[in-house]
Amino acid sequence: MTKTASPPLPLDAQLCFSLYSTTIAINRLYKPMLDSLGVTYPQYLVLSTLWEGDGQTISAIADRLALEPSTITPLMKRLEAAGFVSRQRNPADERQVQVFLTAKGRNLQNDTPCLTDALLANSGLSVAEIMALNQQVQRLRSALVDRHEPVRDQ
Repeated sequence: MTKTASPPLPLDAQLCFSLYSTTIAINRLYKPMLDSLGVTYPQYLVLSTLWEGDGQTISAIADRLALEPSTITPLMKRLEAAGFVSRQRNPADERQVQVFLTAKGRNLQNDTPCLTDALLANSGLSVAEIMALNQQVQRLRSALVDRHEPVRDQ
């Protein structure tokens, strides 16, 4: 018995495309606000990670953002040149670089609620609906990451 291949789903029926195109739409919404703050979206994500906990290593920030450290380093250099962060070698382990917010970087957090406000205003969704959607997407991400993580020997 031969199995007939199903016809491909139209783009709008594919969850991956819906998530991808929604991310692009959110980035377009955020861009003018981030431009006025002097940061890009990836830089904003790095700063958000540091607002959760200052003094993190490059590796910890990369892990939090599901990126490679080599991707984070150029972002750090630009954030440092703009005066938002400072990088220092960890005195306990010279191989590690820790990143600290400057006063300018800490103060920028006060200017970012406009991003959430704009998303709420433009989405047509309530706070509860946005939170529920975010939780669903996080569950999906966790399931996919957990399923594809390599099994490490103990």
